[in-house]
Amino acid sequence: MTLALATTPKRTPRRRLTGAVASLLGATLFWAGNYVVGAGAVESMDPLSLVLLRWSLALVPLLAIAQLVERPHWRQVLAAWPWLIALSVSGLLGYNLLLYTALKHTDAFNASLINAFNPALITLAAAAFLRERLTRPAVGGVLIALVGVLLVLSNGNVGKLLHAGFGTGELFMIGAIGAWSAYTIIGRLAPPLPPITATAIQAAITIVVLTPFSLAAGGPALPSAQSAIASLAFIALFPSVLSYLLWNRALTVIPAGKAGVFLNLITVFTALFTILTGHPYTVAQVAGGVIVIAGILLTSARGPGAGPGRFFGRRRRAGNLEP
Repeated sequence: MTLALATTPKRTPRRRLTGAVASLLGATLFWAGNYVVGAGAVESMDPLSLVLLRWSLALVPLLAIAQLVERPHWRQVLAAWPWLIALSVSGLLGYNLLLYTALKHTDAFNASLINAFNPALITLAAAAFLRERLTRPAVGGVLIALVGVLLVLSNGNVGKLLHAGFGTGELFMIGAIGAWSAYTIIGRLAPPLPPITATAIQAAITIVVLTPFSLAAGGPALPSAQSAIASLAFIALFPSVLSYLLWNRALTVIPAGKAGVFLNLITVFTALFTILTGHPYTVAQVAGGVIVIAGILLTSARGPGAGPGRFFGRRRRAGNLEP
């Protein structure tokens, strides 16, 4: 999303810097939790109900925090309604619906590894639609990241992938990162809006759009098991509300270019959760993940004559940064 950017002072007090880093770690940790907890939630809830209930529960705290922290001019914000609708449909609705559908067919670790390719895909989309210049490191990074993704998708056997094709979960996850790339490009073109306010309005739009579809399908399916209720509560509070607050807090101290690198920790944290909870993983997944992250780091590197943070340092507009 459009995250409030602040000019970083030349000398940042150590305590403020430590707090900002801790905030970035907390935000990415909760976003990683969305994969792990979401994979458990879709075992007892359909993806449509999960997305609808997630943003229904998150809407009130988002509106309250937006009013208290940002004090927006609501009429001015609502005047950008075409952009907000496009952002909502592609991001909060499209990305999350595709993500949770993918998690019904593949594990959280695999989904997060495919998602790690997203920055590279956004770099390509920005070059195609925003005419941003691709540096040599960016091109090399995209190609390296693509090799890592293919390694993950094929479980180490690329030749088999060419004959058998992608699995259902992988296809939905590819669709998810495509939706997020569209969301990011739209966000860069949209007028600047207060970030938490924009998120709250997009959540409201998502609820309005999804409700008739959910009712027509006989939903929303309310969770009955205690574990499902706990999963929904976690998703509605931590990755939907607290992550955005922590990220915006960190960006008052750390520039977006440096903060963006922390997004790679989403895959790392998801891998750690996978290992700690005893879920199986393969050497191809680990190797592919390392290659993807290496490619992304190269993609965000500065090329000759490039300004700082060619990819991550670009000012973001009215959207969300992560799910």
